[in-house]
Amino acid sequence: MLRLYRKPNKGLMGVDISSTSVKVLELSVKSGRYWVESYALVPLSEGSVVEKNILNPEAVGDSLERAINLANTQTVNAALAIPTSMVITKIIEMDADMTSDEREVQIRMDAEQYIPFPLDEASLDFEVIPDRLSNPNRVNVLLVATRIENIEARSEVLELAGLSPKIADVESFALENAFKVFADTLPMGVKTVGILDIGHSMTTLSVMQNNKVIYTREQVFGGKQLTQEIQNRYGLSFEEAGRAKKTRALPDDYDIEVLEPFLEAVVQQAARSLQFFFSSSQFNEIDHILLAGGNANIPGLAKLLQQKLGYRVTIANPFLQMGFSPQIDIKKIENDASSLLVACGLALRSFD
Repeated sequence: MLRLYRKPNKGLMGVDISSTSVKVLELSVKSGRYWVESYALVPLSEGSVVEKNILNPEAVGDSLERAINLANTQTVNAALAIPTSMVITKIIEMDADMTSDEREVQIRMDAEQYIPFPLDEASLDFEVIPDRLSNPNRVNVLLVATRIENIEARSEVLELAGLSPKIADVESFALENAFKVFADTLPMGVKTVGILDIGHSMTTLSVMQNNKVIYTREQVFGGKQLTQEIQNRYGLSFEEAGRAKKTRALPDDYDIEVLEPFLEAVVQQAARSLQFFFSSSQFNEIDHILLAGGNANIPGLAKLLQQKLGYRVTIANPFLQMGFSPQIDIKKIENDASSLLVACGLALRSFD
C-alpha cells in the first residue's frame, strides 16, 4: 500500500487529476536551475470526476494515457495528490527522543483521538516539524491521514495508464512546494498571499504565510456556471458551450450579458472567502492574491478582482524562473501555467 506523503524517488512525474482535466509534468535540474522536460494537459469527459471524486476510472485512465503520450514523458514513476478536503492533518506534541518506529506505535495507539474513521481504513504518515518549542524535550509532529480508498482510487487510474505510483502527497502540500519556487518573484514585503484557485466546479482559497498554507476553504462555485450560462442563453450543448467559451466564438452581447455577471459573481465569492479567513484568524488583510486554476486567464478577471478587493492580483506561474526543453510549447505552457501548480509541486518531490 502507498504510504501517504513519504519517501521521495528520483525522476518523478507529477500527476494532477482535477474535475475537468489530467495534467502531467516532469522537471529536471541543470546547472542549479529547474527545467520543464515534459508536460501535457488533457481534458476529461464531463462526469468522469465530480467534486474531486473519481467516478469513471477507465475514462480518467484513458485521458491520462493520452497525456503521457502527448508529453512524451521519460519516466513511469509518478507522484499523485489527494484532495486536501479528503485529508486530516493534526499537529501533536511528542517526546523529542522517540525513534520514528516508537512515534508510529504511539500515534497508532492514540489514533482514535485524531482520526474519525477506523484505523484499518486509514493511511497515515507523520513528520517532525522543526519548530522550536519552549520545552526542548518535546517536538511538534505533523500527522496526516486519509482513507485508504482515496489513495487506491487514484493509484488505480495511474496504473491503468501504465504508471507506477510512488508517492501520494496532499494537494495543499504540493501547492506549498510549487509556491516556494516562484515566491521570490512577488513584490518585496509580500508575506501573506491568497491563492484563489477557480476550478470547474470548486473555488479554493489557500492562504500562504511564510511559504506555508495556513488556511484553506473550498466552495462549490466555478467555471461550470459560466459554461451553463452560455449553454442556456445560446441554446448550445454543454460541450459546445465549453468550446465556445475557450475560443470566444460567441455573439456580441456575450461580454455584457453573460461574462460580466459571472465575473461579478467571482468577485463576490472571493470577497466572501477572504471574509471567512479574516474572521477565523488573527489576520485582517493579505498582501497579494494569486489567481490559479483553469479560469484564472479569463480576460478582465484579475483586473476586476484588483479593483473590487483592493489587493494586487496576478496570475500564478510557477515556471517564471525555469528553463524549458525544446519540445515544450512556451506559449501553451504560459497559458496553462496557472492550472499546473499542483502538478509542479508533485514533480518537485523528485528533488526532496
